[in-house]
Amino acid sequence: MTLAITYSRALLGVAAPCVTVESHLSNGLPSLTLVGLPETAVRESKDRVRSAIINSQFEFPTRRITLNLAPADLPKEGGRFDLAIALGILASSGQIPVEPLKNIECLGELALSGHIRPVKGVLSAALAARKEGRALWVARENAEEASLATGLTVYAVEHLLDVAAHFSGQKPLTPFESQGLLRTVEPYPDLVDVQGQMAAKRALLIAACGAHNLLFSGPPGTGKTLLASRLPGILPELTEQEALEVAAIYSITGSESLSHWPQRPFRSPHHTSSAAAMVGGGCHFQRTMRHYKELCDKIKKVNST
Repeated sequence: MTLAITYSRALLGVAAPCVTVESHLSNGLPSLTLVGLPETAVRESKDRVRSAIINSQFEFPTRRITLNLAPADLPKEGGRFDLAIALGILASSGQIPVEPLKNIECLGELALSGHIRPVKGVLSAALAARKEGRALWVARENAEEASLATGLTVYAVEHLLDVAAHFSGQKPLTPFESQGLLRTVEPYPDLVDVQGQMAAKRALLIAACGAHNLLFSGPPGTGKTLLASRLPGILPELTEQEALEVAAIYSITGSESLSHWPQRPFRSPHHTSSAAAMVGGGCHFQRTMRHYKELCDKIKKVNST
């Protein structure tokens, strides 16, 4: 078999569109060509994958190798496709069977030694893979995050050899079982911590019940931020779908721990923040952390420009 197809996931905002990795071996001078609108980090995967395959005691094919990441008009970035590319090369060269690859998706960056490194945005990919009915293979560090997508079969792997041994039948792996490490809910800041301010507390309750916007005005030190930070604790709990969307944003940005994903977060940007810092800017997709949460504060000090 000189043609093998594997599946992975790109990142497009909070979406994770499917990327089909086509690996083809043909006669000719030994070379490796990667097409499909890859960015620099993806083009560099050729060298990572070659070293990982050789250092894992496999044979790197001495033939003309063409790799196509489809759809071609979808930008691809990062090292998240390394594992899918490596499995495609191994399958097209006959070193592992092709058939099992039809029902899985792979996410992971390869070290030169063949170890599999974690990537960002795994939860978005897990939710998309669940809809397609495919199992997801990820680095062990990403397995707990991927398991948040209930009903998805997740395999946690540490080395390229583990994956190859599973598909060749030498050492079958069992699906990952979540330890619930990301499902521990911490208590919200309590409104009882605010002394006095009865009118402001009543305003908070009315805003929470009716889903109204709320603006506090007053001199510094009167408790505006303190009051606002207690609002999530009196709002309704996030639904599972809302919580997963928040967790997916955390996963993509990599700026917050996923341990708080079931909770309604609170953001308090500085009054000197620019418009681009608040809502994103530039040519690439920017992610705002304001999703199912409260965004405040010090509106009067924000520069109108």
